[in-house]
Amino acid sequence: MTGLPAQGSGDDDVIALAQQLIRIDTSNPGGSEKPAAELVADALDRLGAQCRWFEPEPGRCSVVGRISGTDPSLPALLLHAHLDVVPAVAADWTRDPFGGELHDGFVWGRGALDMKGHIAITLSALRNLSRQGSAPRRDVVVAFFADEEAGGTLGAAHVTAQCPELFADCSEAIGEVGGFSHTLTGGRRAYFVSTAEKGVWWARLRAIGAAGHGSMINPHNAVSTLARALARVADHDLGAAIPTATTTALFDGLRDVLAEPEASDEALANRLGHFDRMIRAGLHNTVNPTQVHGGYKTNVVPAEATAVIDARTLPGHDHAFPQQLTDLVGEAVTVETIYHGAAVQSRLDAPLLDAIGTALHSADPMATVLPYMSTAFTDAKWLSRLGIQCYGFTPMLLPDDLDFTALFHGADERIPASALRFGVDVLTRLLATY
Repeated sequence: MTGLPAQGSGDDDVIALAQQLIRIDTSNPGGSEKPAAELVADALDRLGAQCRWFEPEPGRCSVVGRISGTDPSLPALLLHAHLDVVPAVAADWTRDPFGGELHDGFVWGRGALDMKGHIAITLSALRNLSRQGSAPRRDVVVAFFADEEAGGTLGAAHVTAQCPELFADCSEAIGEVGGFSHTLTGGRRAYFVSTAEKGVWWARLRAIGAAGHGSMINPHNAVSTLARALARVADHDLGAAIPTATTTALFDGLRDVLAEPEASDEALANRLGHFDRMIRAGLHNTVNPTQVHGGYKTNVVPAEATAVIDARTLPGHDHAFPQQLTDLVGEAVTVETIYHGAAVQSRLDAPLLDAIGTALHSADPMATVLPYMSTAFTDAKWLSRLGIQCYGFTPMLLPDDLDFTALFHGADERIPASALRFGVDVLTRLLATY
C-alpha cells in the first residue's frame, strides 16, 4: 500500500469488542442473536441510550437505542448493522471461525467484515465521543438487527413494521457495504460508498416426474428436467452493461480523479483491482443456482427434484428480470418465490456524502469518495420504505493486495486491526461534525 496516513488515537477497545462479538456464534440459520444483542444493549446503556428490545421469536433479538446530539433541530442519523452472520464450516478455515483471534495484524472470524467489525466501530466511535465529554452533533439512532442474512423478516422488517416511529425523524442512514479503500494513484485513494443496492429475488424451482428404477429408461426424470432448466438459467446471456445513475456517477468520478476524460468504463473497471468484480456485477442483472436437491438413493429415480436460484436485479428491473428467468425455466418446472426485495437508490447529492468525504480526508489526505452500486442486499431494503436515504459506509483503510470482496461469506474472513482503528477515527470525526 502506498501513502498510508498516520493512524488516529482510537484505542484498542474496538479490537476487543470485535473479538467478543465474533466469539458469539450468531449463525443464521443455526444460532441466536440474543447474547450479542445483550452485549450491544449493555454498551448502549452505558452510553446513556434508552433501548427498545424486540424478540419476535425466542432468541431472535434486535435492539434500537437513541443518543442525544447537541443540535436537536437537525434530523436524526440512523446507524444500523445486523447481529447475525452466515454459517461457517470450520474445516474450510485456517483458524477457528468463531475464535476471534488476533493474528498477523488481522482479527479473524465469521463476521469480522460482515458485520461485527462494523458494530465494534460504531460503538467505539460513540464511546470515544462520550469519553471526550462530547456528543454527536445530531441525534443518533442506533439499530442492531437480527436475521439480515435470511432477508430480515425477524429483524428490520419486524422492527420497522412494529415501531416505525423510532425512525420517524431519521433522514439518512449508514449501514453496510461500503467505505473500503483502493489506491488509484500515488496521490489519490478511493473510498467507495454504496449509494444504491441491487434488488434480490430468491426462487425455488421444482420439477415433478415419474419415480422409478435407475436401470430403466425414464423420459419423465425430474432430475433431468430440472437440470435442463438450471442449465438454461446458468447460461443466460448477461447482455450489454446497463447504466444506472450510480454507476454512471462512479465512472465519471474515476475519470475526474484519474484525469482520463476519454477512458472507457471497461478500462476504468480494470483499474480497480479485486474490487472490479463487484463493479462489473453492478452493471448487469445476475443469477446463480445455489442449491440442488433430489433423490435419496443411487438406483432410484425420484419423483421430485428442487433447486434454489439467487437473482440480483438493477433498479427498474425488479419485476422484469424475474419474469425473464421464469420464462427461461419453462413450463415443465414450477417457480416459487422465496424472497423478493426491491432495489434501493439514494440521493447522489446528499450532504452526508460531503461530510463523509471531509471526515475521510481529515484522516487520510489521499481520500476521495466515489459512489457505487452494492451487489449485496442489506436492511436498507426495509429502512428505505420509511423514506430514509440509505448509504453503505464502514470506513476501512485496507491493504490494496487484500482481496476482501472474496472474504464476505467466505472462508478465513478477517479484517485488519488497523482498519478497525481507522474506522473508529473517521466515524468519530463524522458524528462530531455532521
